[in-house]
Amino acid sequence: MTTLTRWNPFRTMGRFDPASDLEEMLRVFSLRPLMKELDNAAPELRIDVQEDGNTYRVKVDVPGVSKDDIQVFLEGNQVRIEAEFKREDTGENRQQVYAERCVGKSFRAFGLPHEIDADKSEAHHDGGVLTLTLPKKNSGQQKRLAIN
Repeated sequence: MTTLTRWNPFRTMGRFDPASDLEEMLRVFSLRPLMKELDNAAPELRIDVQEDGNTYRVKVDVPGVSKDDIQVFLEGNQVRIEAEFKREDTGENRQQVYAERCVGKSFRAFGLPHEIDADKSEAHHDGGVLTLTLPKKNSGQQKRLAIN
């Protein structure tokens, strides 16, 4: 005689462990080398944006990136920042034993509420932080319209 058990859809959710399930999947399908490549991808560029009366100030974390490997593009109210993370050449006689630092290109694009005056904008790179000073574009003088 078999015993019937009432089906409970939430029973398996109590045993759900995403970390171990993913690890098991990688082991079974041998995707570990693929995941290693994803771990080594360039990091996301993190930004802070502040606004005072006529200017936006944007700070971007770009640790280990030289100013020559950073590009900033401005168009209207759009800002695009690109940074290339590189690794030094180990040389002929050296072998890489362990590497955790990221390699690759990252970019960040975003829009601001007002147009930017690209001609008056400035960028400074110091201590792994890129600081952009982006003046708002003067849309013209205020004009009072006569009502007919």
